[in-house]
Amino acid sequence: MTNQTTLIIGANSAIAKALALQVINNNDSHLIVVTRDISFYQHEKFSHSKIMSIKDYQESSIKTVVQAIGEDEAISISQVFICHGLLHNDVITPEKRLQEFSAESFTEILTANTITPILWLKNLMPILKGKQPCKVVVFSARVGSISDNKIGGWYSYRASKAAVNMLLKSVAVEFSRTAKNIKLISFHPGTTDTPLSKPFQKNVPENKLFTSEFVAKQLLQIVEDNEVNGEASFLDWQGKTIPW
Repeated sequence: MTNQTTLIIGANSAIAKALALQVINNNDSHLIVVTRDISFYQHEKFSHSKIMSIKDYQESSIKTVVQAIGEDEAISISQVFICHGLLHNDVITPEKRLQEFSAESFTEILTANTITPILWLKNLMPILKGKQPCKVVVFSARVGSISDNKIGGWYSYRASKAAVNMLLKSVAVEFSRTAKNIKLISFHPGTTDTPLSKPFQKNVPENKLFTSEFVAKQLLQIVEDNEVNGEASFLDWQGKTIPW
């Protein structure tokens, strides 16, 4: 009998860590995490989990990790969480005006939010497709909705999330023919109390700033509730549909 396994990629984010903790609390679940920094996962509670270090997110490194996962034929992955995301860092901040747009910053954000998740999907597909239903979650954002954009700004971040949404829509069309067991979910976690949102929490209502634990719990329930239907879904933390 194969084991039902959860795979968390980019597992050093606050939400990814919260997901991992909730997964291992389920005695029927097995966990694989992929991250550049494995320090959080050196705790005894993850002693029965498979912790995989990756040096970078170049496609060659992604291929090596996926190959290692695929070598264990007993593993049957039922849910995947691709948790990559970049909004700001020491040199990048979201643009308020067009004049602040930078090709270099946009390229870095696009790589993290769009290209890297799709490279994971590309390389994972051969080991995910089959009879086992598998839900794949890619972290997106409501600001990636083109029709919902009423205030503008944040050019690079918005564009990178809109781009990953479009790619997921296209992948879902292909998977409906070639990997019918895979369900794709583009997920908006809401404003979560993490380093990513920290500089932008000032005007967030208190009841709209979520803990990572809350978001992880909501997301696991959303994944459980959604059926494999050959379509990509763009959902928020409540499980409500967001317009593409």
